[in-house]
Amino acid sequence: MTLKAPFPWFGGKSRVGDIVWERFGDVPNYVEPFAGSLAVLLSRPHEPRTETVNDLDCYLANFWRAIASAPEETARWADWPVNEADLLARHRWLVAQEEFRAAMRANPEHFDPKIAGWWVWGICAWIGSGFCEVKDRVPDQLPHLGNAGRGINRKLPHLGNAGRGIADAFEALSDRLRRVRVACGGWDRVLGDSVTWRHGITGVFLDPPYSAEEHAVSYSAGGADVASACREWALANAQNPQLRIALCGYEGEHEMPGWDCVPWKTKGGFGSQGQGRGRENAGRERIWFSPHCLRPASEEPLLF
Repeated sequence: MTLKAPFPWFGGKSRVGDIVWERFGDVPNYVEPFAGSLAVLLSRPHEPRTETVNDLDCYLANFWRAIASAPEETARWADWPVNEADLLARHRWLVAQEEFRAAMRANPEHFDPKIAGWWVWGICAWIGSGFCEVKDRVPDQLPHLGNAGRGINRKLPHLGNAGRGIADAFEALSDRLRRVRVACGGWDRVLGDSVTWRHGITGVFLDPPYSAEEHAVSYSAGGADVASACREWALANAQNPQLRIALCGYEGEHEMPGWDCVPWKTKGGFGSQGQGRGRENAGRERIWFSPHCLRPASEEPLLF
């Protein structure tokens, strides 16, 4: 069974997982500073080895921690019909959990299954961005309802309808993530020597928020300079033979001399519907691979 995140995530890289692992190979160490939906990690074709992921979003990091350690309880809290009043009430309750957010950043083992379950249930029902953002944005559209919903709220064979189906899906994810280290903080905290090359050859997958002028979607991991800071770190470490680095961005966003640039196209989502900028940007996706990445078996153009 192919493992996927049980929730929608803007900017997910599920379509390029095989490309990344072809370039990384079976590295003994893997680091993903912007965890998101963990699409690349979950698509790994090799036996998992040392793996570290990180995300600034406390609710997202908590979900992955809770899934790894308490999948049954997390599933119990996530199993609930879509109800607009409950969605808004839970959103406001989750936003108010200041002590939880502090604990997530202070204790690498802290997690809360109730918050994880309510968060994944809510993000699958919410329209657009803003769920669990402290600014407490209230949507002006109906939530995703019934089979038209997303993630755990949608009837899919790999998730089931409800109850045991959700629990089974979470159990499968738990088995995969059992030994994955989930950090919660700034992206560069997991790129020190002790986390990367001291463990052997390390694949580093950098999928930062794209430059502010390149998108209209807010990222909780954001900051206008994150993409450029990632580029500078990647260039500074490109010649280390122990590092195989992939940097994601849009066409023209990064100048990476000596790196391979691979074009690809997103499948869809709200941003690529209609004739707006989202559809235009869907064809501008690029991944730059550092000089010490493996050469691909085929030089054919990918995902166009």
